Amino acid sequence: MTETQGAHKDAYSLVLEAIDEGAYLPGDRLVESELAERFGVSRTPVREALQRLETQQVLVRDGRSMVVSSLDHDQLGELYVVRAELEGLAARLAAQHAAPEEVRVLREMVEQDLKMLGQAQRLAKANRRFHRQLHLASHNRFLIQQLEMVHRTMALLVTTTFAAEGRDIAALEEHAAVVSAIEARDGEAAERAVKAHISKAYETRLKVDAGEV
Repeated sequence: MTETQGAHKDAYSLVLEAIDEGAYLPGDRLVESELAERFGVSRTPVREALQRLETQQVLVRDGRSMVVSSLDHDQLGELYVVRAELEGLAARLAAQHAAPEEVRVLREMVEQDLKMLGQAQRLAKANRRFHRQLHLASHNRFLIQQLEMVHRTMALLVTTTFAAEGRDIAALEEHAAVVSAIEARDGEAAERAVKAHISKAYETRLKVDAGEV
């Protein structure tokens, strides 16, 4: 990454994005000097970014080094419980507050993502984009902040459930059901649809981790 590229994003965003995209996996050590060179920034903002990510438990300290965190079985379950509740609330609020333009964008995202079937990594990135747009459509800044924390932790999951056979089309059908409920301004249906979607994602995640799919 060039100095110009780095200048447009702060060090925190750059490190988090690298983890999110799989450049650094759970257990990998992050070295200040290497990160500064990679992103074209000085070491001071990198150090501050690592400290911030440590407080958010995305990184853990191992001696004098920072290491990308990993989630155990119980933490994974706790994460999905919280995610389902927060995303359910976001969907319910989106049904109440989303502008017609925001709903159309969500619908267009689903239609575009259908063209990526069989491309797990691209769909995983598109999935994050869809959920981010859903969060914004809730028009509740405090909820959005909490969901950002949850999705930062989701970046610690190495594999994507979209690689599981049949999960890609199923997930997009679930997304479509969420959008339909929001379009109908049915908050309860939108909440149910998102919670069902997160439940299926969690179930698939467990199967992936167990080597069943």
